Amino acid sequence: MDIASAFSSHNLLFILEGLYITLKIAVIAIIFSFLIGVIMGTLRYMKIPGLSPVIGVIVELIRNLPLLLILFFTRFALPDIGIKLGVESSAVVGLVVFEAAMISEVVRSGLNSIDRGQIEASRSSGLTNLQTLWHIILPQGLRRMVPPMVSQFISLLKDTSLAIVISLPDLMHHAKIVIGQNYNYTIPILALVAVLYFIVNYSLSLAAKRMESKMI
Repeated sequence: MDIASAFSSHNLLFILEGLYITLKIAVIAIIFSFLIGVIMGTLRYMKIPGLSPVIGVIVELIRNLPLLLILFFTRFALPDIGIKLGVESSAVVGLVVFEAAMISEVVRSGLNSIDRGQIEASRSSGLTNLQTLWHIILPQGLRRMVPPMVSQFISLLKDTSLAIVISLPDLMHHAKIVIGQNYNYTIPILALVAVLYFIVNYSLSLAAKRMESKMI
């Protein structure tokens, strides 16, 4: 185990470049999967005839597929039908598709947890279904969604490491390259990667707890 050489300035900079790619892909995927997931979960909750059941089928199909399969599909199958994406775009699309389905279930469960009495009271006071959803259901539901939503975002960030199978130059990919130069670097480099993942994910969980305490 050669710690001094493993943590050379060149190797550390290379590892941090991989971390940047990981964070960039994760942030983009979190934003889009959150927006799409909220829309899908809300539409399922509203039980719109013809639309909600179709969304339900799509969500259940995606949730029961392995993320690796979706990543392979976006990278290697889409070009066969004329949709060519770069490595980073393929990773983002695959993660968004998978995580949006997961988040939609979090949203639907959060909305369903709202007491029916409040909904009936708002309707009796003259609010429409959309007004009730916007002013009564969503504000309370979003508060309850914070813990599971953040948990899903943390999973998403860790899942970016799976994109190594499509050669995404992320943190794990760069770590693999450094280790490949000298196998004595294995333990220190993997330990560094573990620390970096922990710092990012723990910071995200702390931020979520602070957000949740302010919303209560």
